[in-house]
Amino acid sequence: MSTPSDLRLFHEPRCSKSRATLALLEERGLRPTIVEYLKQPPTPEEFLALAKALGRPAHELLRTKESAYAEAGLSPESSEAEIAAAVAAHPVLLERPILVAGDRAALGRPPESVLPLLESTE
Repeated sequence: MSTPSDLRLFHEPRCSKSRATLALLEERGLRPTIVEYLKQPPTPEEFLALAKALGRPAHELLRTKESAYAEAGLSPESSEAEIAAAVAAHPVLLERPILVAGDRAALGRPPESVLPLLESTE
């Protein structure tokens, strides 16, 4: 399996799914660049690029049960710009983990869901 050298993992070390996704990659000899997004929040532009790479609406990338969701006044009707600004200000809202390979991405829920992304780069 050949993989791109520009793998990035939007990672939260305290999250079991995020740790399991990283372990799955490491078991395959892959060392992605780790982006601890709570320490380095994505800019609104980066967030929108993630949504595009995932092929999902911006709202689907939110952790809607976080208190920051209500505090930011978000709803399913929120615009992409509102969502992107909220994630930049409250990175805890970003669903995780997200593996980025080039211009494509996969959400590691469950962790094995990143594997097709790796296989498609052969």
